[in-house]
Amino acid sequence: MKWEQLLSLKKYGDTQKRIRAEQDETRLGFEVDYDRIIFSSAFRSLQDKTQVVPLSKTDFVHTRLTHSLEVSVVGRSLGRAAGKAILEKYPYLKELGYRINDFGAIVAAASLAHDIGNPPFGHSGEKAIGEFFSNGKGVAYKSMLTDKQYQDLIDFEGNANGFSVLTDALHSPGGELRLSYATLGAFMKYPKESLPKKPTQQISDKKYGFFQHDKALFQNVAEDLGLVKKQSEGLAYQRHPLAFLVEAADDICYTIIDFEDGINKGLIDESFALEFLIAIVKDKINTKKYHNLATKEQRVSYLRALAIGQLINDAVTVFLANEEAILHGEFHYALTERGKFTAQMNDIIKLSVEKIYHSQEVIEKEIMGYKVLQTLLEKFCTAHTNLVNGKASNYDKLVLQMLPEKYRYIQDDTYTRLLYICQFVSLLTDGRAMELYDIVQGNSK
Repeated sequence: MKWEQLLSLKKYGDTQKRIRAEQDETRLGFEVDYDRIIFSSAFRSLQDKTQVVPLSKTDFVHTRLTHSLEVSVVGRSLGRAAGKAILEKYPYLKELGYRINDFGAIVAAASLAHDIGNPPFGHSGEKAIGEFFSNGKGVAYKSMLTDKQYQDLIDFEGNANGFSVLTDALHSPGGELRLSYATLGAFMKYPKESLPKKPTQQISDKKYGFFQHDKALFQNVAEDLGLVKKQSEGLAYQRHPLAFLVEAADDICYTIIDFEDGINKGLIDESFALEFLIAIVKDKINTKKYHNLATKEQRVSYLRALAIGQLINDAVTVFLANEEAILHGEFHYALTERGKFTAQMNDIIKLSVEKIYHSQEVIEKEIMGYKVLQTLLEKFCTAHTNLVNGKASNYDKLVLQMLPEKYRYIQDDTYTRLLYICQFVSLLTDGRAMELYDIVQGNSK
């Protein structure tokens, strides 16, 4: 892979090449990507989506939106630090007009969007959608789909849905966002299709990154960027190098900030913060300053800031040490798996799983999410299928009135029709999903 190709400013539908040196520095394309994501309705909906700990009216916890904003800030720092070293190593990139901030802007935009395709109700949302089709009433559609189409649904993936949302692939490819290919490439952590599903040791094979509906568009982006194509049964590529930095930004934030939420909510004792976070920041901590902090929140916040700074520096070090292997598609690990703080991060994650992710309130929220999402899928899929088959009842027609017009796909294509409904449900906020559930169930207010 070549950096000048990986840093492509191209947008879907372009007929002329976008030359970096000719760009307006006040409205650079990579920065426009960030702005367009911020103003999109899909991004705004993240303000009412659970990150891990259920939303609270009395205590602050992170939503998908605040988490995404923080990941973008960390991603910008990672991108700029890596970009500085890359430009020094490849001075011809400077001659082409590329700057340190280009790398930061690309990683920040992709990081900002990294959760944009995730369903409501936290991590159980994807499973709720998938299991509707694998062992719920959605099984009835299996015979109408190809193996890969069915796999897209039973293994519904927020990353693939995110690519579809960012490119507006279900409606008019490119859509109103029209993001640069460099940003889309950095977003694509799992550049492969859902089948064959053969687990490997390569981090990019952990999940899949595009729906069958979006295959041609995905391939167009990958080939324009010059991603290395894998020799595999299905369509798969090695990652865009900056996708490693996007992943690291997310890993750093959810590890440290979910942990901070757990401490502030009282799910984890403060003494664990001292033990686990100081293991990361012991070389940076100002003991006098730390002991002068009056509250638990202040002390944890101080340790969190130091820890994130340490992990950013470590991730950049790993990235630069393996930059050539990454360009050749020969590095297959998350950056945080090869850093000097891997053991400490694993200790924090293990405790968070025990104390936060498996806490009673999280479990209760996820159980509720299963019921809500699967009920909505049943109602909308049934009504839509009945309409297409000319058997829609008045109730079916009323249910479909709640489906925004752009999701009322009535052509005789079962897969696309189901994908539209899944995407509509996935983009609901927690609160709106609950409202629709009460309506279709006939629950009184």
